[in-house]
Amino acid sequence: MGEEKPKSSPPRVWKTVKPFVNGGASGMLATCVIQPIDMVKVRIQLGQGSALHVTKNMLAQEGVGAFYKGLSAGLLRQATYTTARLGSFRVLTNKAIEANDGKPLPLIQKAFIGLTAGAIGACVGSPADLALIRMQADATLPPAQRRNYKNAFHALYRIVADEGVLALWKGAGPTVVRAMALNMGMLASYDQSVELFRDSLGFGEVSTVLGASAVSGFFASACSLPFDYVKTQIQKMQPDANGKYPYTGSFDCALKTLKAGGPLKFYTGFPVYCVRIAPHVMMTWIFLNQIQKIEEMVGL
Repeated sequence: MGEEKPKSSPPRVWKTVKPFVNGGASGMLATCVIQPIDMVKVRIQLGQGSALHVTKNMLAQEGVGAFYKGLSAGLLRQATYTTARLGSFRVLTNKAIEANDGKPLPLIQKAFIGLTAGAIGACVGSPADLALIRMQADATLPPAQRRNYKNAFHALYRIVADEGVLALWKGAGPTVVRAMALNMGMLASYDQSVELFRDSLGFGEVSTVLGASAVSGFFASACSLPFDYVKTQIQKMQPDANGKYPYTGSFDCALKTLKAGGPLKFYTGFPVYCVRIAPHVMMTWIFLNQIQKIEEMVGL
């Protein structure tokens, strides 16, 4: 029998891009499952009623396809935003662990890395996020005001043609802040929970991933909804007959919202938002875990 050939190590380029590719792929797979819930969440934030009322109206008036309106933008968003945030979080975490002599990082350091990764991802993914919000909100506008984007790339083209390149980052301020809050809750709590469930409580692999994913989803939802509410209001606003917008910026939107509805107004649609964010976060981690296991099996 001939000698067994040693497994060749993956190329250095793959090792560099691997966290980014894995992050984007897991986010896109999760989005395919979550898109209908996300659509209902946006309609609730736009004031169309409860989750049940919105769902019944969408089915009756627009059909099942309405729940997947904006899917192309959602996938593009994950291909940019989640690729950047999960990839940069893992790279920054690995560098920090090396600097810490291989010891687990304290929670505060994980939170700071999560904030940084969220900001990076939001800056990269803001154009796709804007296209997604507009496509989801289009059917709620009067027919004369609808933009009728065909897909995400058509939306981006129209935005640039009609409003200029910088319009792609309209609402980028609240988008970045929201992403920083979400990722601080999501990323830091996941790594911390994995250490707790696996190392302290002795959970198995499946229980650890599911438990840590659930904790991660809850904290991501609780930390980010107020910023998501403001971001949605900014991105979907239209000028009145005099060309004046209802809000001058995210801070103005937050103040007017607080004055009109109090602090709880920022948590409009929280149950649906939590149902949307938490499963997406959980499935992202689960898909990521499975992708990594497959890569280990094939030697990548």
